[in-house]
Amino acid sequence: MNPFASPMSIALDEARAAAARGEVPVGAVVTDPGGAVVARAGNRTRELTDPTAHAEILALRAACAAAGSERLPGHALWVTLEPCPMCAAAIGFARIARLYYGASDPKSGGVAQGPRVFAHPQCHHVPEVYDGIAEAEAAALLTTFFEGLRR
Repeated sequence: MNPFASPMSIALDEARAAAARGEVPVGAVVTDPGGAVVARAGNRTRELTDPTAHAEILALRAACAAAGSERLPGHALWVTLEPCPMCAAAIGFARIARLYYGASDPKSGGVAQGPRVFAHPQCHHVPEVYDGIAEAEAAALLTTFFEGLRR
């Protein structure tokens, strides 16, 4: 791995690997408070026959296992696509400090679209959210993947 790669470029690598496996190309990376990568994952819902095996969930599980805790205070999550409501809830439960994502998801997003999980009064933790990080590249991966399915 390139030691100078940004967390989002690593997430994009995970998204490309997911696409190569026939999965929707979404990748995620968790960094610790110092910025070191502690977990990375791509979608594996089909491979694992698990509807919860989204990139974010897999990366959060791995980071929690590495930390020995169900909570990740001070950690950041980098993901190529706006998290769905399930993933947004998990991000809150994990107490992620900062969420960075690439492409918005008008159809299934849960952060800036749809239910806006972090704006809900029952949400116990709200991370700082930064969107549009490498948005064009993340969106292009998704567009290319779905165009390939329609052929």
